[in-house]
Amino acid sequence: MCVRHTHQLVWAPKYRKWVLRGAILQRVSELLCEVVGHHGFEMEEWEVDKDHVPLYFSFPLRYSISAVVRLLKAVSAKEIREEFPEVRKQLWGVEFWDDG
Repeated sequence: MCVRHTHQLVWAPKYRKWVLRGAILQRVSELLCEVVGHHGFEMEEWEVDKDHVPLYFSFPLRYSISAVVRLLKAVSAKEIREEFPEVRKQLWGVEFWDDG
């Protein structure tokens, strides 16, 4: 039996801007699924809304919650900035996700 952490998280794009729409919303969903699957996390429940992402998921004990959040945010932000350069104009800089 594998012991796992279970957490509920909610995070938002920088300045809580409504950038999670259309192709960006779809791509963020795909990226989160890819990262979760690759690292052995289990998504219990999740949704990508226009201004936030609520997640309820579990992951093996070898990961800390900060490492998981950092991984999910870093991978998705990097890919979104590369694939959708227009997002930088809406968010006034290089950060995609809000701190915290």
